[in-house]
Amino acid sequence: MGTLGIVIFFGLIGGIAVGLQGPLASLMSQKLGTLESVFYIHIGGALVALVPLLFYGGRNLSRWREVPWYALGAGAFGLIVIAAMSYMVPRVGVAPAVVLIVAGQLVVSVVLDHYGLFGAHLRAFDLTRALGLLLVFIGVWVTVK
Repeated sequence: MGTLGIVIFFGLIGGIAVGLQGPLASLMSQKLGTLESVFYIHIGGALVALVPLLFYGGRNLSRWREVPWYALGAGAFGLIVIAAMSYMVPRVGVAPAVVLIVAGQLVVSVVLDHYGLFGAHLRAFDLTRALGLLLVFIGVWVTVK
């Protein structure tokens, strides 16, 4: 499998994970509450991440001080995603919730690419990308409607 095939594979795996994460987080949130479910979900994620760290030795953990301070906020954004999905899924369904999350990701991605922020590959916002976003937002409207 070539590089593009591997990228597509991991993209699909990530998409499947987002698609499953929303309804599972929503189920927990309905039983426990949003903050409590976010807490337990992240404990579960930390425990799953611990296994390969133990296996590979976690040799780079001590380098966390080399990371820009604002990059450590990535975990907080994960909390926001889970809380948003937990809130949206019981109200609008799984597909509209995922479509809204993806639409938000695309808007931010276009801005990051256009300005090359946070190490993103510099890629100017042009008519083709604008049309792509327009199509996505039409899809959002049709899905959420």
